[in-house]
Amino acid sequence: MSFYEDRILPHIIDCACSMGQVMKLRSEVVPRARGRVLEVGMGSAINLQFYRADQVEVVYGLEPSEGMRRKARPNLEKSPVTVEWLDLPGEKIPLEKDSVDTVLLTFTLCTIPDWHAALEQMWRVLKPGGELLFLEHGESPDEGTRKWQHRITPGWKKLAGGCHLNRHIADLIRQGGFQIEELENLYIPKAPRIAGYIYKGRAIKPANP
Repeated sequence: MSFYEDRILPHIIDCACSMGQVMKLRSEVVPRARGRVLEVGMGSAINLQFYRADQVEVVYGLEPSEGMRRKARPNLEKSPVTVEWLDLPGEKIPLEKDSVDTVLLTFTLCTIPDWHAALEQMWRVLKPGGELLFLEHGESPDEGTRKWQHRITPGWKKLAGGCHLNRHIADLIRQGGFQIEELENLYIPKAPRIAGYIYKGRAIKPANP
């Protein structure tokens, strides 16, 4: 891992992902988590403040970046819920099959190199009938914005830790076998349109796929 990835990039990502409007969206999604929760791409643990201690047993925080885990320490100290770190990438989730009630994704699927393998792992560990809560940015339906997303993504990935601007998040989730029950799309106010198109919602792992 380079100095940039370990020491600089975590601060950039944390700043970009903690803007006021982004935090508002987080506050609408995270409190819906329940039971045993797997948060994939926990980052600086910025979501912890929004978990409800009365409905969450434990949060497994999957985060492969040492720099992000280091930045998470102050948030861990204030956490209202029990957290167990899993320092592996999303493609390698060290939990038992059908062992979690909720999977949480916030600004994560854009970055995971092998998103299909990661979603297969999320499917494996989620109980039948369990929920996948997601808040992600990705491909815009507007042709002009979408063209720029495709043009910029190759260079953007190098600066933003592998982040793709042009992934159609809803399609990826469906391809992972999940059934989307709720989906809201919007642009984050005042954010660049190429990076601010949001997919927010809830999917389930059908009890009888």
